[in-house]
Amino acid sequence: MSQYIERYQRRRLISSYFSVVLSIALVLFLVGVLGLLVLNTKKLGDHFKEQITISVFLKDNAKAVEIEQLQKSLALADYTKSAHYVSKEDAAEQYSEDIGENFVEFLGYNPLKNSIDVNLKADFVSPNQIEEIASDINTKTYVEEVSYDKPLISLLNDNARKISIWILVASAVFTAIAVLLINSSIRLSIYSKRFIIKTMQMVGATKKFIRKPFIWQNIRLGMLGATLALIALGVVLYYVNTNFPELNIFQDVLVLVLLFGGVFGLGVIISWGSTHIATQRFLNLRTDDLYY
Repeated sequence: MSQYIERYQRRRLISSYFSVVLSIALVLFLVGVLGLLVLNTKKLGDHFKEQITISVFLKDNAKAVEIEQLQKSLALADYTKSAHYVSKEDAAEQYSEDIGENFVEFLGYNPLKNSIDVNLKADFVSPNQIEEIASDINTKTYVEEVSYDKPLISLLNDNARKISIWILVASAVFTAIAVLLINSSIRLSIYSKRFIIKTMQMVGATKKFIRKPFIWQNIRLGMLGATLALIALGVVLYYVNTNFPELNIFQDVLVLVLLFGGVFGLGVIISWGSTHIATQRFLNLRTDDLYY
């Protein structure tokens, strides 16, 4: 009978530890993902901004040397990420593939222009700066037109700003929820041992002596949960880097180290604080109150 009771108590203890570790791991994983979003919000925004293309259409009488000089000057400009020349023949071929029909044969001539496609650096993708760049390029006598999507640029900048704010708000809210959930899990674990705590206190053990094993036990559980969360976060990072290599997730090693250290430290700090508060509460209760 005693062996059965002992096995039952051991299973309950393992189940309690497992639920605490799982709760900590899941919550910290979510916090880590949100932290990753916060740290890479600008990088994501910059990636989309740098996909915007400014097309510099050239006049038919533009000389080859003028085109080459313009391309080189644009490529070397502070605001340029990349600049490449697109002949009207290549443009016609690409457009024909897009629409599924050879429009040159239908029209009898190629209405498209030679052009230089320019992708700007993210810091220069704003309506005012692009307007200045376009005006400067338009001063060239052999430039027919500078074309870009003005509404898209304004929309992209506004949405990037809004998304950054909402991600910060969501991260703060979920961090608070993480603290509450981990605290609840640990409090339930301590609640099941409230009679042991009060018994130790009644036989003369000091509060510090009683709290110490509970604190160290839950700190170890917090470290285990944080480790599991970091492993899962590492898998997510590897997946994102494999499928979206242009984001260069692993380029900022220091940022990732700080993120992983922050998640691990958060698990330890919350475990310590929650255990200290929970044990102190039961230490301060009267014996009669333990039954409610």
